[in-house]
Amino acid sequence: MQLIIGLICMALLANLQYGWTYFVGPMAKAHGWTVGAIQVAFSIFIALETWLTPVEGWIVDSLGRNGPKFMVAAGGILAGVGWFINSRANSLEMIYVGAAISGIGAGAVYATCVGNAVKWFPDRRGLAVGLTAAGFGAGSAVTVIPIQRMIHSVGYAETFFVFALIQGGIVFVLAWLLRAPEPGEVIAPTTTKVLQSKHSSTPGQMLSSPLFWLLYLMFVMVSASGLMVAAQVAVIAKDYGLAQTVVLFGGTALVVAGLIDNIANGSARPFFGWVSDQIGREFTMAIAFTAGGFAYWLLGTAGTTTPWTFIISAALIFFTWGEIFSLFPSTCTDIFGPKYATTNTALLYTAKGLSAFVVPLANVLKSYTGSWHTVFVVASIMNFLVVALALLVVRPMRLSASASEKRNTMVQAAE
Repeated sequence: MQLIIGLICMALLANLQYGWTYFVGPMAKAHGWTVGAIQVAFSIFIALETWLTPVEGWIVDSLGRNGPKFMVAAGGILAGVGWFINSRANSLEMIYVGAAISGIGAGAVYATCVGNAVKWFPDRRGLAVGLTAAGFGAGSAVTVIPIQRMIHSVGYAETFFVFALIQGGIVFVLAWLLRAPEPGEVIAPTTTKVLQSKHSSTPGQMLSSPLFWLLYLMFVMVSASGLMVAAQVAVIAKDYGLAQTVVLFGGTALVVAGLIDNIANGSARPFFGWVSDQIGREFTMAIAFTAGGFAYWLLGTAGTTTPWTFIISAALIFFTWGEIFSLFPSTCTDIFGPKYATTNTALLYTAKGLSAFVVPLANVLKSYTGSWHTVFVVASIMNFLVVALALLVVRPMRLSASASEKRNTMVQAAE
């Protein structure tokens, strides 16, 4: 029940990020704002969604059993208020305020639900957090068509208002069913196919570990490449001249791409999370991010030719990017333990906030070079670099730490 409620709450807030791209064009047309100026709001949303999560996670961990319900209820209220402000805003400054408030709310829900998942399911941590994060990745797939149709029929402002009430209200109600596990209620697995530390590090101890900062750097690079596409997919499709091409049952390339991308993004999280439970986190990262590197290259070359090559290329990117939100939290908890998992995974999640500021730079690079191809080449290189770090640096460090922990355990037992 805890897993399902967390998934639903995440799905209800997915539009705050993945539905944003459909509001950008109508806002620019209605007010004469530039796309670059509007996308600053997206960066603000991502930054506050992520950078405040350590505080929110600490509050959840401190409140014990009732932490999740209080934090998610507050997050639902803030998310609804943020989109309500967007519905009434007549200036960029108010759009930025709405983005900030909704970002805080989304972060509160995200950090809490992910932290709850890794605590409840230590033996299937990758799958559990993958299913939870799938709600945030695929949740907006259900509302892609309704949002676009509503924007076209009644305008973007009314769409913001209606979805603010629906999303925020349901999350607030469901929040009261959430709780953290009681001490001793969840028994740690005696055997596991992945490396897991038996020691729980405090946030301070984790922040002093070089391994944490290496994971942080890797998270930034992969997250930045994916966010560039997530925030710009509508703009990219328009620049390719494919956005309004009808491809399936009257749906345009942009509508179909939006639906498939969200499904791909969401399904990647439990799939690769499950794979990582079977073969290990680093090997799974290598498989996913190598495929991701080729997917970016494909979007910059074959993706420009036909609507379907664009749709397929974009879907491959989302399928090989979305899993970072299951792989990195589960890896973090494997290394630093479950006791402070909500706070620790939230600290790692702030990497997404840092990566958000690369999104406007993608527009600058595209304007400078005159095409999206260079942007996608840079994204490919970042993915391949992360693969090298996962296999050649992270895994050896984890094996060494695991061996050291076993030696210390044996010494203590002998004494």
